[in-house]
Amino acid sequence: MKRILSLLLFAVALFFSNPGAYGQKQLDKGTIEDLQKTPKYAFVLTTERHFKGVLSMYDLLIENGLQIEEYEIVVKGLVVKELIKDSELETFFEKYKGKVKVSVCSVAMEKLGVEAESLFDGLDITPTASVRMLQLQALGYNTLTY
Repeated sequence: MKRILSLLLFAVALFFSNPGAYGQKQLDKGTIEDLQKTPKYAFVLTTERHFKGVLSMYDLLIENGLQIEEYEIVVKGLVVKELIKDSELETFFEKYKGKVKVSVCSVAMEKLGVEAESLFDGLDITPTASVRMLQLQALGYNTLTY
């Protein structure tokens, strides 16, 4: 019985010492080398889930040793209403200030009735999300749309 308990404790310790147990991902060397060729990233998105996901991807890339020159999120759609002072997203974004640029579509703000003064600090307003993404592509950014 004592041997089984020891084996069980060893298995639990092994599980908790495994970085994969916490959802961390180790990118392979080839992926890192490929991504490092264009170290500027831009994402356009419309949901809170994707906003948090793209910020978490920033952490993943940094944890895997990528040198990121620029990382920008262009926000449009309903998530714009969530980018206000004292919101959950403001708290979530706090650790990314100065590292990740967030551009908020002024067209979405107008349609949703969101005033510039209500946005939390660290956000930039862009005339349109589509034109900003085209600009970032022209500047050589890797881009994804969610």
